[in-house]
Amino acid sequence: MAAARVLLSGRPESPRAPGAELPTNRGVDLAVAVVLQSSDQTVLLTRRTRTLNVSPNLWVPPGGHVEPDEELLDGGLRELWEESGLQLPQGQFFWVPLGLWESAYPPRLSWGLPKYHHIILYLLVISQESQQQLQARIQPNPREVSALMWLGRDVAAAVAATEDGTETPRHLPQDLPPSVLQELSFCSAVELEENGGARPLVLPTSTLLRTTPATADSKERVSTGTKFALRLWLQHLGR
Repeated sequence: MAAARVLLSGRPESPRAPGAELPTNRGVDLAVAVVLQSSDQTVLLTRRTRTLNVSPNLWVPPGGHVEPDEELLDGGLRELWEESGLQLPQGQFFWVPLGLWESAYPPRLSWGLPKYHHIILYLLVISQESQQQLQARIQPNPREVSALMWLGRDVAAAVAATEDGTETPRHLPQDLPPSVLQELSFCSAVELEENGGARPLVLPTSTLLRTTPATADSKERVSTGTKFALRLWLQHLGR
């Protein structure tokens, strides 16, 4: 982990407002993302708002920049709290590193030259609380999050199988639910309303299986790095 901290040089130390421009000479930033697993083995993803400059309208785990001299786990838990309002009680979770991902935005050269460059550390944080217990405490930050969902293993496996850059399509289960809402017996997808409330979101599974298009657009989909992280999560479950 110490080697990763070298990447922090050149990053501004003061907090940034969501959507604010980064300096052009910053180099590569270090980010951390939390793959939060409930006790019933579902994971939390959030949909970034359309107003963000980087990766708008994409489904990702809660995460963001690591502050100078901040421990990686502390940074991940801080981002989880800032985006979802969740604070995990000490002694009721444990964590393991899943892997590193190099991210650039725009994600394809056909969209334009990259303006943002990150190394993302995905952390698996395993809570002793159920999805329903965690969901009851979630208070999403509307400046950064427009919706959230909990994915079970079957849909997560299908999403991971559509990872961008794969040469041949992988086999997808024929019994996938038509929407994430129908995957579980309780509500697993929620969308924020303009009045500050929330409503159940019937999210077509086909939306989550989209890959990065050749030309720039802001269609809702799961980020490529998130698909990579989901694949690592499933491998961890299988051990």
